Amino acid sequence: MRVHVVSDVHGRADALARAGDGADALVCLGDLILFVDYADNAQGIFADLFGAEQAAQFVALRTAKRFDEARAMSARLWATLGGDPREHIERGVRAQYERLFTAMPEPAYLTYGNVDIPRLWPDYVRPGHRVLDGEVVEIGGWRFGFVGGGLRTDYRTPNEIDDEEYAAKVEALGEVDVLCTHIPPAVPELLYDVVARRLERGSEATLEAIRRTQPRYALFGHVHQPLCRRTRVGRTECVNVGHFRGRGVPHVLEW
Repeated sequence: MRVHVVSDVHGRADALARAGDGADALVCLGDLILFVDYADNAQGIFADLFGAEQAAQFVALRTAKRFDEARAMSARLWATLGGDPREHIERGVRAQYERLFTAMPEPAYLTYGNVDIPRLWPDYVRPGHRVLDGEVVEIGGWRFGFVGGGLRTDYRTPNEIDDEEYAAKVEALGEVDVLCTHIPPAVPELLYDVVARRLERGSEATLEAIRRTQPRYALFGHVHQPLCRRTRVGRTECVNVGHFRGRGVPHVLEW
């Protein structure tokens, strides 16, 4: 059995269309849309609306953790467009989802990232796409458990949830062979981004479940340039499957 796993697609419809080549199935761990690109400020919904120069300034403020200034800047820019900012964002998100779900191979098993908007997915998933969150599916005789979304942060991305809600989804899985999440377990070396120079939030509930149930693999994304891509917790191999927007190739899982 051969399964390809991707995460943090962030608009790479071209590479996504090829991500399932040679695989029995594709697993996608979320963050499909690109709101702002920290590496290329000319890309993403924010740059489409306000231009690369404004996007670069916005990224600089957020990178410096000057969140109040970034929000004030954002509010000023949205005011120049008129109407509800959420409507402008949703138009951009829908345009990206249209391209991405059209490119998404079948069969595919998907969960949400922290920048995704789950309520929009039913408008775009195709018959061969199965969306799972706090649920288990069997693939090639192995049990795959999926938990989507992220935990609350100062970045206030669209799909952040309370720790208790996230932990309940992890608990609902029980014992699995492969634990699939968007965010990593709370292991410091898996959380540190060496380019952004910051620790992202990981899940203590996921780490506790790994220690207790010892799945074969724990697969995740979220941290684009991690200090450590993989480590072991007991017998479980924990793997960051990679920043798909940057790498353009999936992680390969075979058994």
